[in-house]
This record gives sequence, C-alpha cells and structure tokens, in this order.
Amino acid sequence: MENVIIIGSGAAGLTAGIYTARAGLKPLIISGGLPGGLLTQTSDVENFPGFPDAVNGFDLMDKCREQAEKFGAEVLYEEVKEVTLVPGGTHKITFVSGEEKECKALIIATGSSPRYLGLEGEEKFRNRGVSACATCDGAFYKGVPVCVVGGGDSAMEEALFLTNFASEVHLIHRRDTFRASKIMADRVKNNKKIIIHYNSVVTEIFGDKEVDGVILENTVSKEKETIACKGYFAALGHVPQTDLFKGKLELDEAGYLVLAPHTSHTSIEGVFGAGDCADKHYRQAITAAGMGARAAIDAERYIHSKE
Repeated sequence: MENVIIIGSGAAGLTAGIYTARAGLKPLIISGGLPGGLLTQTSDVENFPGFPDAVNGFDLMDKCREQAEKFGAEVLYEEVKEVTLVPGGTHKITFVSGEEKECKALIIATGSSPRYLGLEGEEKFRNRGVSACATCDGAFYKGVPVCVVGGGDSAMEEALFLTNFASEVHLIHRRDTFRASKIMADRVKNNKKIIIHYNSVVTEIFGDKEVDGVILENTVSKEKETIACKGYFAALGHVPQTDLFKGKLELDEAGYLVLAPHTSHTSIEGVFGAGDCADKHYRQAITAAGMGARAAIDAERYIHSKE
C-alpha cells in the first residue's frame, strides 16, 4: 500500500512529488507516456523563476525529477490503464503492464495537450516557429511577423499579447465571425498591428530549418494566399488528459477536473488534482508547480487526518 500515488510527471506531478517526499510520505510518481510532461518538448524556458538566462525544458524537468528522488520519491515508468476510486478509502491503479498498486491518497497531474490542426508542418517545426503558447514563446518573435490560428477568446488574447513583440500579427479564422466575446473581438479589430483573415484555413506551413510562412485557402473562393511569418501559434484550445476519470470524478464540460474552491480536492475524498488537467486559464509551468505543491499539502493533511 502506497501513501501517495501521483499520476503525471510534469511540473505539477514532480512538484507534488518533492513536497510529499519531503513530508516523509515516499510518493510513487507514475511517469505516463511523456515523462516530464509537455515542458520537455520546449527548448528554452525564459519565464520560470531562477533562470535569468533561460533553461532547457527537458533539463528543468529532469532536475525536478532528481530533486523528488533525492527526498525519497520513486518514479515508475508506466502508463495507467484504469483507476478504481473509493471515497475516503483505498484507491487502486491498474497499469498497462497489468501491474496494480493501491494508495491512501491519489494526486492527478495528467496535464493537457494543445489542439492543433493536424498539419505536417506543425510537427516538423515544433519549437522552431510552431507554438501553442504566446505567453511562453512570444518574446522570441520580436520585430518579425507571426500568425495566430483560432477564433475564440484564447485566440484574441494570444494575438493581442503577441503585438507586444511581433511586427505584425495575422489572425486566421475559418469563419466570417469570431466566436470570441464582443469585447475581446473589438480589441483585436481595433489593433492596427493585427491583420484579420476571415474564412481562411492554413493548408501548409513552410520553411527550411524554421517557419518562413504559411499558405492559406479561402473557404469561400478557394483562392490561395501566402503569408510570410516566423511564428505560427495554434490557439485552438487544449484537451485535458482526463479520459481515465470520466464517470468517476466530476469534470466540467470541457473535461477539466472540477476542484473545490481554493483547494485541490476533487469530487472524491482522498483524490486531488493539480496542473493543466484542472487549469483551463493559465497553463504555465509555474502555476502547475504551485498547484502541485497545494495538492501535496492537501494530500498530506488528508492522510494524517485518517491516522
């Protein structure tokens, strides 16, 4: 029987591991299919405190893993197949390998994945011009043109944020009206650095070693247009990795874990949530780490309350 099992090994999961390990709970961290989480696919991280000269995303997560293990956490390189959750009782985790583990407290830190269009260039130029986070990567595009794909509030926010750095921002939307709130859409329309392309879809991202531009197709006229840009930002939303918990925990309409206000408690006693699987607003490494610390503290207090 484990005291704490943490599903996920990104910023939230590893921080929860550090905190619960330092509390003497000897947590078991389940790495999942992407050990270290999405941050391991980011080259330079410039907005994580303590690294004025930037830090490689993989290196940052590797240091977090090393720190958690130093204090007594164990990392199991497995993927979870199924969970059995018992309110206030023992939770069971079944792995793809068939192995099973039980725990007193469970911390879910499974993260989320950005939604892309599925273009070949999105994968080819990942971290070389293709991004899904303007807050993370916008500062790399000072004085050059970029494009943003999307039509919701997130796309408006990304486009507006990028005007702080880029020479111009091309906002590409497949319909003739935005689904964003009027106030956000008006801000975009009134910003002289944003060029809006309605009824348009990206059919290709091209370049040599990095993004040099995109090709658009008008959904009405079928005409093609080439736009020169150095950055391509997908603002199409995120997909929380919570399929394991459908029908077992309360999720919102988008699939994010629902947490009790100002805590990490889920709808089942003894199960806690942290990071991007529960956070649809910020999705930053630093906020995920903070949520991981909160979940660890809540889990520690829960375990002690049962003793």
